[in-house]
Amino acid sequence: MVQTAVTQVVKTLNDVHQRFGLRRSHDDQFFTEWFANLPSLGEIERETLDRIRQRFRYHREAGQVTEGAVNAIVVSRLLEMAGFYDPPFRLRSEVSVDIETVDENETLRGRIDFLVIQEQFWRAVIESKETEFDVEVGIPQILAYMMANPIWDKPLYGLVTNGNSFIFLKVRQGESPEYDFSETYSLLSRTNRLYEVLQILKGIGQIVIH
Repeated sequence: MVQTAVTQVVKTLNDVHQRFGLRRSHDDQFFTEWFANLPSLGEIERETLDRIRQRFRYHREAGQVTEGAVNAIVVSRLLEMAGFYDPPFRLRSEVSVDIETVDENETLRGRIDFLVIQEQFWRAVIESKETEFDVEVGIPQILAYMMANPIWDKPLYGLVTNGNSFIFLKVRQGESPEYDFSETYSLLSRTNRLYEVLQILKGIGQIVIH
């Protein structure tokens, strides 16, 4: 069996479609979790998000921000505020995965930056990039990681970010696996889009618990 690094062969959405039989959903109701019934934020949460944005912008103005710094300054703080460090969730980082493709003679190998688990079930996959990468570059890669989910009867959520921008994803596996993704939330906006990013994360957390 051939084993290949995910990043070497999964670079476009067409690669994802061909290797996993995954298709983007045309149903407007497939992924409403990123905009419908979002929880409200408190004043302290908004103030904290303002500080996170200000801190990230401070480092970004000096040049590119590495993936490790993006995780430390932004991603880890958001996951903490969303409650993913606390029961009933467990957070795993740098998780190695083998991904089976439609071609049974090929296995792709990769490493998930952050994996949110609840009762041994995968709940969310987070992939981060350095700021020099366009956030859309990470979409095919994170979709491949999401297809490694061993439990197929529950939807899985994902987030890809380069610190500047954020995109949420949803995958439902099965005989005809489907996915969709949200609009892009950019820290270059005049308003702090981290408010919405945190609302979506908290909303997903509430959904998977109940």
